[in-house]
Amino acid sequence: MEQKQALRLGAGAVILAIFIRLLSAGFFQPLFLIFGHEKVLSFLIYLETGHTVRFYDSSRQAEDPPPETEPETSAPAAEEPSQTPSGETLTFTAADLESVSVRYLCDYRPELEALLTQSLDWDLTDGEPAVLIVHSHASEAYSGTEYIASGDYRTLDTNYNVVSIGDEVARILEAGGVTVIHDRAIHDYPDYNSGYTNSRASIQAYLQQYPSIRMVLDLHRDAAATAEGQLVTSATAGGQRSAQIMLVMGSDAGGSYFPGWQENLSLGLKLSVLLEQTNPGINRPINLRSQRFNLDLSPGSLLVEVGAAGNTHEEAILAANALAQAILELAHGSDAG
Repeated sequence: MEQKQALRLGAGAVILAIFIRLLSAGFFQPLFLIFGHEKVLSFLIYLETGHTVRFYDSSRQAEDPPPETEPETSAPAAEEPSQTPSGETLTFTAADLESVSVRYLCDYRPELEALLTQSLDWDLTDGEPAVLIVHSHASEAYSGTEYIASGDYRTLDTNYNVVSIGDEVARILEAGGVTVIHDRAIHDYPDYNSGYTNSRASIQAYLQQYPSIRMVLDLHRDAAATAEGQLVTSATAGGQRSAQIMLVMGSDAGGSYFPGWQENLSLGLKLSVLLEQTNPGINRPINLRSQRFNLDLSPGSLLVEVGAAGNTHEEAILAANALAQAILELAHGSDAG
């Protein structure tokens, strides 16, 4: 049974790689016109992962929510949002920088105050798909839970890997009035190192199909060996012990084309301030890197490490809930400080 699954997944990966090359040449345009982008993309994702991805239908009435992609995960769900976004925009000031820490892993030293206080002009609650959640390394998992492993601290079981973290973020955002597309594909299997290449193709396809998307979240979990074992992050969210959150921000410091990296950093700074105001200590320092990590594909793109391999799945779920709550606070943008 496992051998058949591996053969199917391997064949799917080969087919997807061929598809990506043909897509760039415009070969599949007739199929898109006949069947629609979402059906073709969903079929190819199924070939690679065995998971069915269902898409938001823009023809639905506003009161009819998009269908769920899969049943609820087995992890205990955190509380629903205490309220939906108020409709009021926020204002950030220089004083808010006191709660934010940035670790520079490149030569850049941007003007953080100017980036934090600049306005954010968006509305994530207008009924159109506004947030895309993807997982370049979807198989990443946590400690303290029994699952069938596909590698060290990795599993294809979406009840326990970071896909379940995306499920929690999507659940809270949808409850707060934000329409979410959650790509639950396992982009890093069978080849972990191909995760970013595969997710890049998926993100591009979604952005083409849904130009209303304003935020792209690539959700991961961190991993680092320590003297005691795997890294364990610790914070408090909702009065309970949770994992910490780390934003990894890309730039063009490595020479790659990425003109909008400071716009993404501006968003990351705002989100970090809101997280820290509600859950002091939940943020690890923002990592500013020289690589792009696919964050160049769209304004409003963030790579978020939710906990680490040493954290439990329950701790990561609580951190995911806090992340979603902070996004809801920012759902109507911000005024210039």
